[in-house]
Amino acid sequence: MATMTHRTTFALDEATMQRIKNLASLWKVSQAEVVRRAVCGAQTPVSAAPPHTVFQSFLQAGNGLEADAATQYLKEVREHRNEWRGR
Repeated sequence: MATMTHRTTFALDEATMQRIKNLASLWKVSQAEVVRRAVCGAQTPVSAAPPHTVFQSFLQAGNGLEADAATQYLKEVREHRNEWRGR
């Protein structure tokens, strides 16, 4: 674990403080760790590429479904919808 050498004080509104407390409880970490994670996440660059370009990259990386698996999935969804509708 890193040694913490800087202490600071912030004035936060009630809603932000409640969000920090909720996340600390959910993640089972300190409120300071929530702030550290939020700052780290804010520095991570977000892709400005158009959605279709991001999707193409996703598929080219092999993260999509194989055609047969996709077809089977859609068939199952269609069958479940028909059952639900009573057809």
